[in-house]
Amino acid sequence: MSGGFPDGPPPAPQQVLAELLAGVGLPPALAEGVALTGSDPVLPSSFAVGTVAQATIAAVAAAAAALWTRRGGTAQAITIDMRHAAQEFRSERLYRLDGQPSARMWDAIAGPYRCGDGRWVRIHTNFAHHRNGILDLLGCDHSRESVQAALDHWQAEAFEDAVAGRGLVATMMRSPEDWLASPQGAALAGQPLVALEQIGEAPPQPLPAAARPLGGLRVLDLTRIIAGPVCGRALAAHGAEVMRIAAPKLPFIAPLVIDSGRGKLSAYADLDQAGGRELLRGLLQEADVFVQGYRPGGLAARGFAPKEAAQARPGIVYVSLSAYGFQGPWAARRGFDSLVQTASGINHAEAAAAGVEGPKELPCQALDHASGYLMALGAIAGLMRRAEAGGSWHVRVSLARTGRWLQSLGRVAGGLDCPDPPPGDEFFEETASGFGKLKAIRHAAQLSGTPAHWARPAVPLGSHPPRWPS
Repeated sequence: MSGGFPDGPPPAPQQVLAELLAGVGLPPALAEGVALTGSDPVLPSSFAVGTVAQATIAAVAAAAAALWTRRGGTAQAITIDMRHAAQEFRSERLYRLDGQPSARMWDAIAGPYRCGDGRWVRIHTNFAHHRNGILDLLGCDHSRESVQAALDHWQAEAFEDAVAGRGLVATMMRSPEDWLASPQGAALAGQPLVALEQIGEAPPQPLPAAARPLGGLRVLDLTRIIAGPVCGRALAAHGAEVMRIAAPKLPFIAPLVIDSGRGKLSAYADLDQAGGRELLRGLLQEADVFVQGYRPGGLAARGFAPKEAAQARPGIVYVSLSAYGFQGPWAARRGFDSLVQTASGINHAEAAAAGVEGPKELPCQALDHASGYLMALGAIAGLMRRAEAGGSWHVRVSLARTGRWLQSLGRVAGGLDCPDPPPGDEFFEETASGFGKLKAIRHAAQLSGTPAHWARPAVPLGSHPPRWPS
């Protein structure tokens, strides 16, 4: 054990997959029909990033295939290569648009800093309101030098608390031991990786025959950044009709819209306006899955809490994402993958393995991508329960709980020395899009009978009317 987590080699990916399926009430024997090729390390990390990528993508594929057989389809072979899966966990940084690489996503001052007490913090300033809030709090200019000079006069924990008090985003780096001993780390201890609970009554809703595993099922995607959009993209890869709902006034990060928008419709609805809320209610009444990444309470204030959604649409599968979990003192705190890595001991452990000072990031946004696939897994499990027993269902996933799971899988000896060449063309596909010619990582799950693919191209936000296609 190291830092309260195992430091031995990770379990076999097949075992990890079986445990993921069992965790949402699906037969672990489904894992036996999935071929998992490759082994860690496939990216430079001391953590089992490749195993996590492969197992989460495989779990969604296996669940989709199980739903397919329930709809009358035949059993099929499933294969996921670990190197391909790991590169899909980097999809937002690997695509090329009209031959040009993905645009820069990180603000100039985002990243780690040492405070005056010698401890480290990480700030996230990719959105202008977060950046301006940090600069106002510190009373400094928009440069790393100015931010560092200001933080020289702060203690790390005091800065973290001040940031949270203003609704901004930054965290102090903790060791794994410190995180587990913290009130929020302790609050996560008894929580499932994917929580699935019934929140309302509804009769069973049988699944009619369809051409694809999730064909004919409608998904509302009210998410931004990576994890939530990856959930919708994963469901679309297996045939779901996914509509992303964006607010016209909210900022967005273009590369994330381009990469995660594959397979989706995209419409606008301003939920701060009565008309926008009415539009969403109408869409909800014809939806099967409702995916949201608002911080806890954000949608409840607009009339779309889980139980309210279940009353409006009995039989809905409601999927919620949070940064730090749904219980504990940080339940309402804003956060992103990089910040959760820093707060929860991952950056500390990775730096210790590398023998470097300060936070060391994972080689991809693994918590985001893994959480997105776990959300999709929970959604399919909820649809399965709805078909069998009826009811409305609530799925809950958090970045911090996903991080705890990653840490629980042990460490990869020599993982940080893994070569990291650019992925080969065999992992890419080229398609037309609403932005130009897009060359992007194709989906890593290979299904013999119902090949995973995106039937719609990525398009700019608000490209479609807010109504379901007939």
